[in-house]
Formats: sequence, structure tokens, C-alpha cells
Amino acid sequence: MDYQETLGWMFAQLPMYQRQGVSAYKIDLTNTVKLASYLDNPQSKFKSIHVAGTNGKGSTSHMLASILQESGYKVGLYTSPHLKDFRERIRINGEVVSEEYVVSFITSHKQYFEVNQLSFFEMTVGLAFQYFADSQVDVVLVEVGLGGRLDSTNIITPEISIITNIGLDHTQFLGNTLSEIASEKAGIIKENVPVVVGRTTIETKKVFINKALSLQSDIFFASDYQGDIFDTDLKGAYQKENVKTVLQTVSVLQEQGWAIDQQHIYKGLSNVVNNTGLLGRWQILQENPKVICDTAHNEDGLQLVMEQLSNEKFAKLHIVIGVVNDKDLKSILPLFPNHATYYFAKPEITRGLDEEILKKEALKFNLKGESYTSVKLAYKTAIQMASKDDLVYVGGSTFVVAEII
Repeated sequence: MDYQETLGWMFAQLPMYQRQGVSAYKIDLTNTVKLASYLDNPQSKFKSIHVAGTNGKGSTSHMLASILQESGYKVGLYTSPHLKDFRERIRINGEVVSEEYVVSFITSHKQYFEVNQLSFFEMTVGLAFQYFADSQVDVVLVEVGLGGRLDSTNIITPEISIITNIGLDHTQFLGNTLSEIASEKAGIIKENVPVVVGRTTIETKKVFINKALSLQSDIFFASDYQGDIFDTDLKGAYQKENVKTVLQTVSVLQEQGWAIDQQHIYKGLSNVVNNTGLLGRWQILQENPKVICDTAHNEDGLQLVMEQLSNEKFAKLHIVIGVVNDKDLKSILPLFPNHATYYFAKPEITRGLDEEILKKEALKFNLKGESYTSVKLAYKTAIQMASKDDLVYVGGSTFVVAEII
């Protein structure tokens, strides 16, 4: 198989939550543990930092990777989902894994995957961990895919665990309250391994403290960070919260003996996009008209993004929007401004919500516009309709952003 045939096989044969939904979600780590053993436990051959949270875990992982790269470490980065190419999920010092490695790994272990009926995510975790072990990296930033306790990445014993924040997302898997979701995310906390927690509420903070105490793990909160604050090249206003989480984490790493100085922190935060290739976070695609895209897709994330959007200056606002079909529209649609012109579209995945349904539901919240048969057509029309003083925002789903970047 060549690279495209290999990807075709992966997507066709193995369920993937991001595209397929509930049927792809597995409720234990048995397959992952078995796979790791089959591969001779590659996750034990490198140091790691584990990052969970409802929002911000991707940005946090990339910022930390950039700082560690500037500090001279060889840094692996495992994130999900990808925007354009599957290989974006697996990077070393910003460079994606080669097509040849992906093909070789899948071809070598294809029979095992088929016999054991591994999910897309389980297989990808195995691929990533084997690649990092083979490449002899110094440390890997491992972003949780979904939840924490039962996530396929949760076979590592990291140097430090990070939980960015807790919001109501993926409630069909993780629970219907913040404390229930916090309990699932807290599942990445390991015995005697320090944990850094970003934004908390009274109920989630109690969950994290109790879990850390039970495992004799030191716990640190971003809100307690007292050191210097640095700017980042990631322009979303919500990144200020992530930066504090990152800086608190760096402080703990320094206490552990990691060679990270202030200049490394400054350069790392200033060059996240260049060092790691992060895309889709309040990304400005062009000017005149200004076009901004963001992958925020749940209530917690969209609230922050819409607040920042309201501070932009423009003559008219055009919003290209699409969502997945399991999204709670009653929680996210009220966050969008009703003074904008909307371009409704279905993301090009199985889980994409039909554009006519989205248009009908949006009208209940006085969000008015037309529906389009594809994201690309909706985007093209929005650009054509916008004057140079207007603003075009593209979002609602990671998959919508992926189609126009």
C-alpha cells in the first residue's frame, strides 16, 4: 500500500470517534495495554507530559513543546484531531512523521490490528509511541483524545500531568455535571506524579484535590502562578489562560531539574506556530476583508471566541458555520451574534449536521442566512459577499476549519 491507500484502509477498517461518533468510543484500555505489550511497551522508552482538558489542551501542548524545543530538547508532540493531514498528529520538533513510516508501521502490524479489531485511536497511539521511541526523543507532549481515565493515551506514566479546564462537552461519554467530567479528566493523575490544573470551579477543584491527595501527588493551580507573564504568538484572547497553565507547568519542571531558562520561555511562546505548526486557533487567513477561523466547537470555547469577535471592528459580519450532528445546539447557538449574515454548511464527514437542519435550528435564535451544499461553497460565497471593511468568521467545528485552511 502507498500512503493514501494506507490512510484509506485506516479510515475504512477502523472506527474513529471524531468521524463516526458513539459507536467508535471504547470503554476500557484493554486493547491499548495489549498493543503496547505487543510493541514491547514503547511508551516506557521516553519521558512524557500528559495534557487533558475540555478546551485548550492542544494549544497548551504546542506551547510547551515550543518552549522545550527552544531549551534544546528533542520534543515529540502527539495531538488530535488533525486538520489537513493525518501526520499532523505525530511530530518531532515540529516536523510531521514521514509517509514512509506510517505505511511501514501499518503494513507491518496490519494483521494484528485486524485480528484484535483495534480502533483508529488505539492504533494511532501505538504508531505514535513506537515512532517516538524509535526516534529517541527526550520528551513527548501527549494530548488526551477524549476524557482521560479511559483514553488510549492513558497508559503512560508522565513526568507531570496537566488538566487545562473542565466544561460540558462529550456528556454522553463523560458525565452530565462538571464534577463527573472532572473525575474522568482526573483519571490521568498518577501516583506521586505532580499535576497542574488550569481554570477550576469550586466543584471541579475539590475533585482534583481529592484525587491528588489519594495518590500522594503534588497539585499546582495556574491561578497561584506568581512569576513573569509572557506573550505568545497565538492571538486568541483565551490563550492568556493557557499561558498561565503553561508557565505554572514550566515552573514545576524547573523544580524537577529541567534546563529551561527565561529566554527559552520567551522564545518558545513567541514562536509556537513556527516551531510546532499549530493551526486554527484564532488564525487570521487574510485582510480586506479580514478572515478569521477558530476550531472552538463547544459552549466553553465558543463563549470566549464570541467575546473576542465582539471586540473586532467591521462594517458587516459574515459567519460561515457548520457543526457535527451530536452537538447540543441549544447551548452553542445562543452564543452567536444575531446581527451577522450566516452561511450554513455541513462538514464533509459522516457526523456532519445537515445544513438545512442547522439553518432551521439557527433561525430559532434569530440567526439568519442561507444554506450551502458544501463548506467551500459557503466560504467562497461569504468572501464574494463581503466588502473590504467586513469581517468573515469561519467556525463551529474543527472539520469546518479544516476544509478552508
